[in-house]
Amino acid sequence: MESGTFTVRELTSGIHTALNAWFPREVWVQGQIANLSRSPAGHVYFHLVDPGPPGEPPDASIGVVLFAAARQYVNTVLRQAGGVRMADGMSIRIRGRIELFTQQGRLQLRMSGIDPDYTLGLIATDRQRVLEILTREGLAERNRNLTLPPGPLRVGLVTSPGSAAMADFVHELEASGLAWRVVLAPARMQGQGAEHTLVAALEHLRDAPVDVVAIIRGGGAKTDLALFDHEIVARAVAMMPVPVTTGIGHETDTSVTDAVAHSSCKTPTACAARLVEHVRRSIERVDTLWHAIGSRSSVLVQRYERRLDASLASLVRLSSATLERQHQRTIDAERRAARAALAALERAELRLDRDTARVAAVDPERAMARGWSITTDPSGRVVRTARDLTEGQQLVTVLVDGTVVSRVERVELDRRGAVGTMASDG
Repeated sequence: MESGTFTVRELTSGIHTALNAWFPREVWVQGQIANLSRSPAGHVYFHLVDPGPPGEPPDASIGVVLFAAARQYVNTVLRQAGGVRMADGMSIRIRGRIELFTQQGRLQLRMSGIDPDYTLGLIATDRQRVLEILTREGLAERNRNLTLPPGPLRVGLVTSPGSAAMADFVHELEASGLAWRVVLAPARMQGQGAEHTLVAALEHLRDAPVDVVAIIRGGGAKTDLALFDHEIVARAVAMMPVPVTTGIGHETDTSVTDAVAHSSCKTPTACAARLVEHVRRSIERVDTLWHAIGSRSSVLVQRYERRLDASLASLVRLSSATLERQHQRTIDAERRAARAALAALERAELRLDRDTARVAAVDPERAMARGWSITTDPSGRVVRTARDLTEGQQLVTVLVDGTVVSRVERVELDRRGAVGTMASDG
């Protein structure tokens, strides 16, 4: 062996000795998790990185291993902190020993502890920063200032398809017996990059025929729910053209999304229940107004009837010399009373027709019971004119007692420019 030439074992041994000299004890290191994986044996592997510019590789990276035995202690610390779960993209501060994995010549950090307050502090600080920015720009109250319509039966739903949260929300709506129509906009509810799918779902619903948007998710760790503190998510919610309500399973904290939404609830079920209660209160108000109009009309008619009776009684007591003159006055009074009663009844009838229309708008089933139906294309868009139809296109018609699926055979225009269609069962 030439002088100054090392074997691999000698070189790695020297590096190991130097590491022990420079780092004789465990060290605290902060960075961002990348490429996290969990082995069947219960070990956790990931890289701790200093991120570079967006789209660029990290400025620095070191491999981290959390063996199963130490993982139990770390998980206990995280649970006691109120729910922190390690995931890609999360900023953490961890404790461990620097060592050289000689079999592969790889430097790694053997993790033994974690500081959850560091992660939670960053989340809280960023949440406050986003709220302050949106408040300065006048966006914090923008969606809250929108008016929720009396019958928001068309609901745009942003959630993970097939999740328990979605099942709970839809079940609560269906149990109400009201004619809800749900438009699903799928989105990931946790994980790195989930914020972009949530924003895309909201963008999809901006032009959809919906009265309200509901964002729902079940419970989870605080770090999982940090998705709803992202500035791009909060901005998308604030700029929606219809009210946004949330049903996110928080424990105690309120997310930025909750803060800028029109209203917020603690669970998906509570979110659906609030919408049901809003519609029912609206129906009750319309019914109350309807009864009040009918009662008021009856009172007016009775009042004028009493006036007529009094006039007739006075007429009997008049002398024959003034009978003709009083008779004419009575006739005039009767005419005025009749005109006033008729005018009052006409006004009551107009108000009654208007409120009847409102009730019909709130409860589409009443309109369907009278023979109306709703026809939509496969995407769920209501067909208003046959000019939008093409031959062979599938249609869905909702009736009071079921749904008919049909297909367009041909489309014709009548002489007045109106549209007629011929369709066969699909």
